[in-house]
Amino acid sequence: MRAMAKRNLKIFFRDKSAVFFSLLAVFIIIALYAVFLGDTITGGMESVTEIDFLMNSWIIAGILAVISVTSTLGALGIMVEDRANKVIKDFTASPLGRGSLAGGYILCAFAVGVIMSLIALVIGEVFIVCAGGKLLSMGNMLAVIGGIFLSVLSSGSMMLFIVSFFKSQNAFGTASTVVGTLIGFLTGVYIPVGSLPEAVQGIVKVFPVSYSASFFRTVMMRQPEAVSFDGAPQNVLQEFHTELGVTFDFDGKETTVAVCVAVMLAAAAVFCTLSVWRLSKKRK
Repeated sequence: MRAMAKRNLKIFFRDKSAVFFSLLAVFIIIALYAVFLGDTITGGMESVTEIDFLMNSWIIAGILAVISVTSTLGALGIMVEDRANKVIKDFTASPLGRGSLAGGYILCAFAVGVIMSLIALVIGEVFIVCAGGKLLSMGNMLAVIGGIFLSVLSSGSMMLFIVSFFKSQNAFGTASTVVGTLIGFLTGVYIPVGSLPEAVQGIVKVFPVSYSASFFRTVMMRQPEAVSFDGAPQNVLQEFHTELGVTFDFDGKETTVAVCVAVMLAAAAVFCTLSVWRLSKKRK
């Protein structure tokens, strides 16, 4: 399994364009936020203390959720390429077990996702500091890093299950474009979750990646919120959270970090099991 994962990692990082496009979403979203989205989202909030620090933390948190999907999906392109070139048949005919074969793709996608997410975190922190904000405290930084592992495991398992249905690179390319477009909306990066129609908000709450974004936002916005909402009523903060997708509202109750962690773990377990079953079963 390790040898298979190592082989896949070498193939991925050898392709400089694949690495570049895995990080491209980070720069595109930051640029869009700086030029267009920032003024739209913060309209009417100019008087809030440390608003730039607060909202920059919000956008970087969303990016971490996005890249956990786009980077793992990019890494899983190797599996589709192997299938299209019939290489995967050679592997299944070798002593390498089907479970090890599936595990190799999973480990590769996980490693790529974690590496790219950590790079995105560094870029994001530099952006926040350059814009006048502060670095995450040690406790919050460790929480975010732990969240990265969970988010990548959850999103990567889901992407692996989806990719297991593709046999051609054309189909995979189309799916990647669709996912790359939708993921910004599902995580509330392009349009705040609270601004979406109720029906669409319901759809957003179904996807595990939305809870990854919620986790990162809750942790990364703690420091600026302590200043921006100092002395503000609890209901004001709660409305702000639900509007910007920091938390989700279920019958008047806000989701917590524990709920987000539980959703990510459950999604990882379900989709990882389904993916291994899909990839390890014998085709008739």
